Amino acid sequence: MAGCTPVGAAEDPPAVSDGQESNERHPISGLEIIDVTVVSGETRHTFKTELADTGEAQTRGLMFRTELADDEAMIFPSYVPQTRSFWMRNTPISLDIIFIGTDDRITNIAERTEPYSLDSLPSDGLASAVFEIRGGLSEELGIEPGDAVEYTLPENPAE
Repeated sequence: MAGCTPVGAAEDPPAVSDGQESNERHPISGLEIIDVTVVSGETRHTFKTELADTGEAQTRGLMFRTELADDEAMIFPSYVPQTRSFWMRNTPISLDIIFIGTDDRITNIAERTEPYSLDSLPSDGLASAVFEIRGGLSEELGIEPGDAVEYTLPENPAE
């Protein structure tokens, strides 16, 4: 589980690229930062997003973090679409866990998760990624199932 921690974290990524690399790193996690945009009707919400693109990063997730700004997020790509399940182990802040289907649309949202909970929070079907933002922010911004999620995974130079 991620967190939060994924139960059965995704495999390490294959090389994927749009030819652009951000090289920007988060000061706490050291993870690469990418832009992720959620499209809700005519409104676009863009987040500076930590890319949890390895099994280790996905296992750690947002554990032990005490804050997450409204324009920050973390994304957990599934390089092979799969059912995902997260929990809040060692995560002291509430999150909205957004499950992204294979069509790049939100399938379901676990809103305002309970910090430190060991309850499993599963995706509704196969997920291509899981996206986490501050707890309650999806409702505040009007983000809901069916909204599109846009992001590009950078090239993995280790591959």
